Amino acid sequence: MLKLAQQCLERAQSTAAKLGKTCLKPAMPAAAPNPQPAGRHRRVYSDEGGKLSPFLPPEIFQKLQGAESQSSKKELTPLEEASLQNQKLKAAYEARMARLDPSQAMQKTSLTLSLQRQMMENLVIAKAREETLQRKMEERRLRLQEAANRRFCSQVALTPEEREQRALYAAILEYEQDHDWPKHWKAKLKRSPGDLSLVTSLLSHLLSLPDHPIAQLLRRLQCAVYSTLYPAVSRAAAPAPGCCPPTPNPGSRRLRPSQSLHCMLSPSEPSTAPQPQDSPPTPSLHPRPVGPPSPVGDITSGLPDKDSSFEDLEQFLRTSEPQGRGRGHGGQPEPQLQQLKSAVEDIHNAIDRLLSLTLLAFEGLNTAASKDRCLACIEEPFFSPLWPLLLALYRSVHRAREAALSRSMELYRNAPPTAIGIPTKLLPKDPEAKGTYPYCAAAQELGLLILESCPQKKLECIVRTLRVICVCAEDYCPTSETTSQAGLPPIAAAAIGADDLLPILSFVVLRSGLPQLVSECAALEEFIHEGYLIGEEGYCLTSLQSALSYVELLPRGGLAKR
Repeated sequence: MLKLAQQCLERAQSTAAKLGKTCLKPAMPAAAPNPQPAGRHRRVYSDEGGKLSPFLPPEIFQKLQGAESQSSKKELTPLEEASLQNQKLKAAYEARMARLDPSQAMQKTSLTLSLQRQMMENLVIAKAREETLQRKMEERRLRLQEAANRRFCSQVALTPEEREQRALYAAILEYEQDHDWPKHWKAKLKRSPGDLSLVTSLLSHLLSLPDHPIAQLLRRLQCAVYSTLYPAVSRAAAPAPGCCPPTPNPGSRRLRPSQSLHCMLSPSEPSTAPQPQDSPPTPSLHPRPVGPPSPVGDITSGLPDKDSSFEDLEQFLRTSEPQGRGRGHGGQPEPQLQQLKSAVEDIHNAIDRLLSLTLLAFEGLNTAASKDRCLACIEEPFFSPLWPLLLALYRSVHRAREAALSRSMELYRNAPPTAIGIPTKLLPKDPEAKGTYPYCAAAQELGLLILESCPQKKLECIVRTLRVICVCAEDYCPTSETTSQAGLPPIAAAAIGADDLLPILSFVVLRSGLPQLVSECAALEEFIHEGYLIGEEGYCLTSLQSALSYVELLPRGGLAKR
């Protein structure tokens, strides 16, 4: 009865609190004079003076990550089972007592004594069972700990990381004592050691179980990385004390929010509106000596020939290197760059720990191909909740480069393909036939990159983009007429050579309107597995980075004239 009264009191207090908040709502001042469009992600208040933050605070993120494991089924202890049995006995006793007449006092007394005896017996038996169970569990824990100690035996003292790994391995052994599915999966791996589909299914099943030690470790490491990233991003997004926010240009607008951006402040996005008829012509794409402005009619003389190559790209990259010395990437101060390096190192260590523990638990995965597949399966659930925050930190570090790329996109948004260096033989014969610009499908495919939150899937999106470029080039020009170079990966040697691929990819980057590709590629280069960087995927990523660097450093002559 006391417990019931306490629950009623708590219920009344929570109801009163809700009613009080409802009454206070009309008296609250308006949040903003102009209504803002509702974003896809709900914003919460951070700890910095009530300022709106697009990311959840670490404590809320940790609660959300732990909610799934807490909601999992829990077996009842012997004492809890005895308590349920006593409640049923008490209900039956009360029902029988209600059917007896007041004159049957002897029977009531007998029922009461019988109830007390049965309830006491249930509690005594349950207590004895629980003590026996605890003793057996302790014996099993010590036995499994000895097995873990033998696995990690060493002549030197163990480091704290090795001690933690030993404790986790002991927890895995204890988990396998209570569940049969790990034995079945080990048998499957032993029968088919080269079947990578089994590896994918195993990791998917393992990480979907919130009570498995590896899944619990993944959530703990995610919370630790999130707690490291959140303060750095919050400080990077906050304006400096005493500084006013920059006033945007009347003709510019901010980048559209996306799932991977999470409403991060961005440089102005190039407008997709058509250019007025009286706008200046497209400026030259190749640097020229500084001198008096040439007449409008001479603008086209500075454009590259239709068959010119991308040989000046290396010159552009060399001239851009000294600009960032003494500062971080994109001209950012060293402290912010150090925060990014620290977060990246924590992520690499976390993924290495998860992979090593998985290989300890399932020895059949200890092959080169299985390790790579395990790594890909671990990265997807690990990066999914962390990528928006990680990308926000990358974007704050590369803000200057993104701004330069955004200006180029704004200036050259209506530049013809030939002005970017694409030869006419790789353009459609009738551009107006389909009502779209050349290589439109490739630009649309590249735009899907920001919707992914896993490095591997983002890299696959880049590969698909270059494949679409090759397909479009084959449609525009027969394969026999295209230039093919020996020694290139299939993506480049299929229809076009590197000298033609880079101008086309630069045109696709201009039409995508996504300055954040700079930060996306920088993050991919850091987190992509080394094996991918020497194959087709690495070639595609390098090609995209080269195209971004070229577009970023396009001349600004047209802006000066305007």
